[in-house]
Amino acid sequence: MKRRTLLLACSAGLASACSSMGDTPDPATKRREIDTAVSAALANLTGSSPKAAELVGKARGVLVFPKVVSAGFVVGGSYGQGALRKGGATAGYYSVGAGSVGLLAGAETRAVYLLFMTPEALQKFEASSGWTAGADASVVILDEAAAARGDTLTARDAIVGFVRGTGGLMANLSLDGTKINKLTL
Repeated sequence: MKRRTLLLACSAGLASACSSMGDTPDPATKRREIDTAVSAALANLTGSSPKAAELVGKARGVLVFPKVVSAGFVVGGSYGQGALRKGGATAGYYSVGAGSVGLLAGAETRAVYLLFMTPEALQKFEASSGWTAGADASVVILDEAAAARGDTLTARDAIVGFVRGTGGLMANLSLDGTKINKLTL
């Protein structure tokens, strides 16, 4: 119980600190900043992998978090802001956060992409008041090799994810427990 309380407290502290960093008082400016970063992150993903570009084109909605910062020492967390795109247009703004306990030290930044491949998966996500990967829906994370086989994977997977670090698409990651909330901007 102490471990869970400590994890929640640290996660809340990290989320609060990250959300207050660089706050822009003008919501329209903040929306433009997020939209610009999302467009750049999508261009980066689709430009680096033809199969990822194909999957993005087939998706009913694409949720992009261009900069998710993870930091901690034993107890840590991650936070980022992004947008849901449908048909190339922004349909809403979201935050992502997660906490962790274990052998970790340091910080990293990565981009996270969630592709909603079915109308049902997208509708369930949009109707939720707070969505948690792994609890509300399974997310299949694809790396370069899996993306090359994307047609067979996505035929049965409602939500496909990509995580892009500084070295490219990352493998062996899980988004389970990652919480996504709608932002009011």
